[in-house]
Amino acid sequence: MDPGLTAQTKAILINIGGADIDASLLPESMKTTATAGPGAGGSSFFIRSGSRRVRLSIKKESPLKVIPWKNGVAVRMDGQIIASGQLELPLCHCPDQAYITVSERCIFDCKFCPVPIQNGRVKTIGEIDDMVAAAASRGDLKAISLTSGVAESPEKEAEYLVRVVRHLASRYEYPIGVSLYPTATSTRDLREAGAIEIKYNVETMDREIFTRVCPNLSLDDILAALPEAVEVFGKNHVSSNFILGLGESDECVEQGVEILTGMGVIPNLRPISPHPLRKGQLEVVRPSSDRLIKLARINRAALDRHDLDVRLAQTMCLPCTGCDLTPHRDL
Repeated sequence: MDPGLTAQTKAILINIGGADIDASLLPESMKTTATAGPGAGGSSFFIRSGSRRVRLSIKKESPLKVIPWKNGVAVRMDGQIIASGQLELPLCHCPDQAYITVSERCIFDCKFCPVPIQNGRVKTIGEIDDMVAAAASRGDLKAISLTSGVAESPEKEAEYLVRVVRHLASRYEYPIGVSLYPTATSTRDLREAGAIEIKYNVETMDREIFTRVCPNLSLDDILAALPEAVEVFGKNHVSSNFILGLGESDECVEQGVEILTGMGVIPNLRPISPHPLRKGQLEVVRPSSDRLIKLARINRAALDRHDLDVRLAQTMCLPCTGCDLTPHRDL
């Protein structure tokens, strides 16, 4: 029997996070390297089975081994095959999307993120346009997603993203989603420029953890921006990353999910990916598979209570699902 990829086995794979895979199975075209967030700098690949997909980092020391299997690949652990599927082509960072980091640098110092340390570059509009065109030439492109650090200030970053979105909307008919730190005018400015979805990340709803981990950000400002975002972009088109593994309790997650869904925001529960550049600065615990399933079910129940449906989101992480156990799509 083909094991495929179930919600339970996907949770196990997410918990471990990476796999050893023979180079002969993975040509360069099937690899992707993150340039934003906790996983920045690492290479990974996607496996799809039916309607589910998972992203795994390339890790030689992992207990997971990806091997040839029938017409695709399988994932073996402790001598047993626990999942199978097909390697999936990432068009630009992930399948189906041109998911582009605009500014690969950030003035803030969130302790889970290596981007401020790596101090990368800011892509030009021409470079971003070329990346979208290249993604479209590789396969069936369905969306453009933009994320960004804060190179100089939140206001200047939002202004630049508005210019990027306006340019892309004038050139392409793909839906455009944007993830950024909010400003007083970013919501309406980005909607008017042509974005159809927006993400403002709370990171965590535990205020003590937030103050310690994101010392230069304001959770109150982020939470204040979300209701207007729902008003402007509509339900099912506003989301927020909520990191799991920073020391938050399940009760904190449940309460936070209720607050966000009550606003009309879809919480995206994102397991922490510890980065070697942040070693010693942050103690994290990758959530267990059982915890991932428990919290995904709590999230789904809250989404259902507030008449929200992840399947209606068109851009960014919610339709990708590779890094998360996603309600309505995975369980």
